[in-house]
Amino acid sequence: MASEPERLGGVDFVGSWGVSRSAFASRLLERRGLLNDTLAILSGLLAGTGVVAVLASFVLPVGWDFVASVIVSLALMFSLVIYALPAHPHRRFGYANLVTAFRASLVSLTFATIICFESLATVELALWTLVGVVLFALALDGVDGYLARRYGQESSFGARFDMEVDALLILVLSLAATILDKAGHWVLLIGLMRYGFVALGWVWPRLNGELFPSFRRKLICVLQIAALCIILVPFVTPPFSTAIAAAALVALVYSFAVDIIFLLRQPAEA
Repeated sequence: MASEPERLGGVDFVGSWGVSRSAFASRLLERRGLLNDTLAILSGLLAGTGVVAVLASFVLPVGWDFVASVIVSLALMFSLVIYALPAHPHRRFGYANLVTAFRASLVSLTFATIICFESLATVELALWTLVGVVLFALALDGVDGYLARRYGQESSFGARFDMEVDALLILVLSLAATILDKAGHWVLLIGLMRYGFVALGWVWPRLNGELFPSFRRKLICVLQIAALCIILVPFVTPPFSTAIAAAALVALVYSFAVDIIFLLRQPAEA
């Protein structure tokens, strides 16, 4: 996992890097080499993921809505990356961000499978494949951080990109747990809590303060993905899947509570 920013949220994906809308185009044009490099990488990933989606539509009982969901969701994610690109401090997009972008492709495929595969709950092979894809994405979560350190490509841009992909994956897995009746609709709180924290920061500015680096935060993020992945396994059914989801939610609530209390205890800015 890429080194995490010292906060969990409080501002949006783009705004956290201080890129104003008016300066966006001019700043990108000033860094044409970085823009071209990034566009080439993201375009290639988008095209490749689209091809995989088309091929999967011929094998799985899914329609063209599956392909459209993959392409639209991934294009939206990559658009946000391009929008935030002026804050990237390096000349190239970098190997670490390439791995994170590939993880985003896996998330888009997972999302489309969950919402478009109506008989997913009854096809064990499909569920096992989905679990395998998620585990692969989780394993890659440590690769991008290693590459960033290995090649001197660490940045707040890459850390935020990595964190946003993690957050989206957790939300998608929470949705899967609900659709597959592994737990009640309350399990969506696992995926929505981080976004709720961000939204709360818009109306409660004190939650936009800096957070101390925390291994707890990183560990609980990994545990959320692992727990949600486990309950997708075909033979893990209620009440066991419900108990696992509940334990994951409790851990997440605890982590957010610690950070919120810390932020509220900080002196208010003048």
